[in-house]
Amino acid sequence: MAKYDVIIGLEVHVQVRTNTKMFCSCPNKFGQEPNSMVCPVCMGFPGVMPYPNREAIRRTVMAGLMCSCEIAKFSKFDRKSYFYPDMPKNYQISQYDLPLCGKGKVHVCGKGFSGQEISDKLIGITRIHLEEDVGKLNHFAGYSGIDFNRAGVPLMEIVSEPEMNTADEAYAYLTALKQIMQYADISDCDMEKGQMRCDVNISLKLAGVKEFGTKVEIKNLNSFRSAHRSIEHEIVRQAEVLDNGGKIFQETRGWTDERGETYILRSKESAHDYRYFPEPDLLPMTFTDADIAAIKKELPELPEQKRERFVATLGLTPYDAQVLTLDKTLSDYFDEGAKQAKSPKILANWIITELLRELNDRHIPFEKNPIPVSHLVELVELVSGGTITGKSAKEVFSEMFAGGKAPKQIVTEKGLVQISDDSEIEKFVVMAIEQNPLQVKQYKEGKTTVLQFFVGQVMKLSKGKANPQIVNRLLKEKLDKI
Repeated sequence: MAKYDVIIGLEVHVQVRTNTKMFCSCPNKFGQEPNSMVCPVCMGFPGVMPYPNREAIRRTVMAGLMCSCEIAKFSKFDRKSYFYPDMPKNYQISQYDLPLCGKGKVHVCGKGFSGQEISDKLIGITRIHLEEDVGKLNHFAGYSGIDFNRAGVPLMEIVSEPEMNTADEAYAYLTALKQIMQYADISDCDMEKGQMRCDVNISLKLAGVKEFGTKVEIKNLNSFRSAHRSIEHEIVRQAEVLDNGGKIFQETRGWTDERGETYILRSKESAHDYRYFPEPDLLPMTFTDADIAAIKKELPELPEQKRERFVATLGLTPYDAQVLTLDKTLSDYFDEGAKQAKSPKILANWIITELLRELNDRHIPFEKNPIPVSHLVELVELVSGGTITGKSAKEVFSEMFAGGKAPKQIVTEKGLVQISDDSEIEKFVVMAIEQNPLQVKQYKEGKTTVLQFFVGQVMKLSKGKANPQIVNRLLKEKLDKI
């Protein structure tokens, strides 16, 4: 593959979270009875008049500002004509030459899907425009049905510049975009509900050649994993075609996850095929500097800004900050805990190593995490203050996760308070030494690593309650005197 440069651009569709649809008053809800959330407007009946959803427009402008986009002072809607079963009007109200948001950029970093570290990179945004979603085709044995509940839902299309070169970079870009939309409360981006989908544009060219190769589009990818896999497959497919003297044609392809390969859908349409023209039933939109400034005041902290703050003010490592900002609910959880904890770094360690592991093992999303952050902070303080040992803390954590009890209550009920009295711990130290004469001999012969064996024996005798620091000190004092 060193023979070729890979050029990747993404078109990401994000449903805007609003109470009603884009051009009518039908509810914007998921999971309702098929075709129950429709009206003459979103079904395209003759003589109906659309009217724009102000909140969807505001949130689209906010999305543009979060991506450092230029916001248009003058914008309009257009008709995009095409014929497909899920499009009730046989045209889509979209935007063509005057989108709401122009040039912008998204910062990507962290790890890709395959675990490869992604160097800090800015991926350009070409435009963000607002349109209406289409219905959903449902395929059954021998026939297909159409649910038009989704038709007319506000839908942003975020078009990137062709500035990604690997499947991992594309994955990192999608991850960053999803975080931005969730942090700004623009969309839940639940891909299982179709709230975020993407199309991939990919081409290959000989390394060092300036002119791009012929672009192929992979349509309607509904998971980041599928996007990553389809890109890797298409790179290999196109390289094999070129290596064998073949030609890449501009076309739209689908993706089969089961077979792990793309397949031809149709030749790629050009803009003139859609016969764009200004939407005659909707007035253009104008924005003043004051309008844009008012929306800017509502912007939340970006994930990137939050990562920088976690590192600079809370003492977290860049890795910790990266993990804790992957999900807005998770970052808000840690943020709240950091205000209560004496050591935010230790709290972060517990969240990353224990809480996230437990949730992942049980396939529980973070928003259903059963441990209140105040309880986790309380547990951390019990360990830091010497009330319980680290070993006992893990036992307490398991009880907290299973039953929702507060850690102090569990510690009291189970009698897990740490023993820190020298005279009490000395009894266990003497017993451990007397029961293991062979290891005593090894220690006196210079094998000092055997000290950890004795620590383990003392912790076993004390049922994990002895203060480890005191155990180490008393053991060394006793063994050195023998």
